[in-house]
Amino acid sequence: MRKTLVCFFLLASCATWAQNTKFTHADTLRGSITPERVWWDLTYYHLSVHPNAQDSTLTGSTKVVYKVLQPQQTIQIDLQEPLQITRVMQDGESLTYKRDGNAFFIALTKKQEVGKTETIEVFYSGKPRLAKRPPWDGGVQWVPDGKGNTIISTSCQGLGSSVWWPCKDHMYDEPDSMLISITVPKNMMDVSNGNLRSVVENNDNTHTFNWAVQNPINNYGVNMNVANYVSWKETYKGEKGDLALSFYVLPQNLEKAKEQFKQAPQMLKAFEHWFGPYPFYEDGYKLVEVPYLGMEHQSSVTYGNGYKMGYLGKDLSNTGWGLKWDFIIIHESGHEWFANNITYKDVADMWVHEGFTNYSENLYTEYYFGKEAGSDYVVGTRALIANDMPIIGIYGVNQEGSRDMYYKGGNMLHTIRQIVNDDEKWREILRGLNKTFYHQTVDGSQIEAYVSDHAGRNITKVFDQYLRDVRIPVFEYSFNNKGLQYRWANVVEGFDMPLKVKVSGKDEFLYPTASWQTLKTKGIKTLTVDKNFYVESKETKQASM
Repeated sequence: MRKTLVCFFLLASCATWAQNTKFTHADTLRGSITPERVWWDLTYYHLSVHPNAQDSTLTGSTKVVYKVLQPQQTIQIDLQEPLQITRVMQDGESLTYKRDGNAFFIALTKKQEVGKTETIEVFYSGKPRLAKRPPWDGGVQWVPDGKGNTIISTSCQGLGSSVWWPCKDHMYDEPDSMLISITVPKNMMDVSNGNLRSVVENNDNTHTFNWAVQNPINNYGVNMNVANYVSWKETYKGEKGDLALSFYVLPQNLEKAKEQFKQAPQMLKAFEHWFGPYPFYEDGYKLVEVPYLGMEHQSSVTYGNGYKMGYLGKDLSNTGWGLKWDFIIIHESGHEWFANNITYKDVADMWVHEGFTNYSENLYTEYYFGKEAGSDYVVGTRALIANDMPIIGIYGVNQEGSRDMYYKGGNMLHTIRQIVNDDEKWREILRGLNKTFYHQTVDGSQIEAYVSDHAGRNITKVFDQYLRDVRIPVFEYSFNNKGLQYRWANVVEGFDMPLKVKVSGKDEFLYPTASWQTLKTKGIKTLTVDKNFYVESKETKQASM
């Protein structure tokens, strides 16, 4: 937690939350930058996998290329039970290793010299964890397609990609590029990330799809999708030129998909306006049908919304605007900017992904239906906010915060836009984030600092209030013979967010603090708080001075 937080309520609530959450040695191995991780910089993966639908097993290997940053002789590679590492090689030599839960500690015999680039190859096999409720409780799915084939899909955000392949399973370090080789029966195909480099025909009635990723990619963004797909391609004329679009769907859904997926170029037009160029022109953009709701796999966005508008046919805002577009196409694609381009280092900062992407739904609505429509949409989602615990989680143990990171996160950003009070400047901030942190992993504090530095005033306390506290600010006011008296209540120490109100028949910005202030008015007894600020208001009978 940030050292600047001094609010007793906040410290007490966070301490209670942490005390009530029991973390294990395994949580630390998964969620922290351990000594066996910190000394090497991941530069490249070659993932090779042969899924076997007959017994729901995986067999494969990961070639891990890395640069030595510090002299060390033990490297940590992660692979979740019940999968097993069967062999590890470096320069033709077999290496020994010890397992500690889902972490493997490999003893390197070759001296690791600072600045050198080295490679290990990790072989593995076994039955991976079955996805229980994908994508929220993920793993691998094996789903009969009704025609004698098995659809195979992966989803693993939070859980970690080590649920299906061996890797450095921490978000702080990404490979600069990657090759994904998936071997499947000849009547099936695989769709993964990046561009299809080749399809190699094998002698055992299988073929191998080789997908090349030319950009940095986060672990959970890597995916495998095996089915009897049909596909088509388009070209989008974007800010950086021609962007290759590819669509993969089940044969029975082809006509529905061709109509529904027209929203993909519409999405790109809106988000390039707000956020800047699509971040992965070299790898293209794909929409891939899967047997779960969908996920933001980089350049290979997965789709399972049933070809319905809204979220499975529902409007999450209850305003009607959420039924004007397909939630999964818009939301999961928004993650290409916030999740895949700008990626959190620690899942405790997951709001960087979900808060901004929830807010992208508002911006998409505004782009096509007007500013008032966008505002109505995001305000409408407030009914879904629980305010149960802080949005920011606990660092170092793979612990995310409250699910309020979605709707409260989006409303926080919408509120900050009102503080900036300059739509073009706000757009520059959103585009500036994607340019400044292009293809980077970040701490949430970096994003907070950037927005605050460019907002025109220090909004550190706004982030503290909405990300680290569960209380909603209350604007208290009173009319008396002195005029309008007002202050903030229910806030962190030092909270001084400006607020737009309508008083005396006109819009006016007030600058409340926790102390009472006075605005001289004559005969005015009504005040309306701008709905775009995520606050509560309360008229009191008499202000305490």
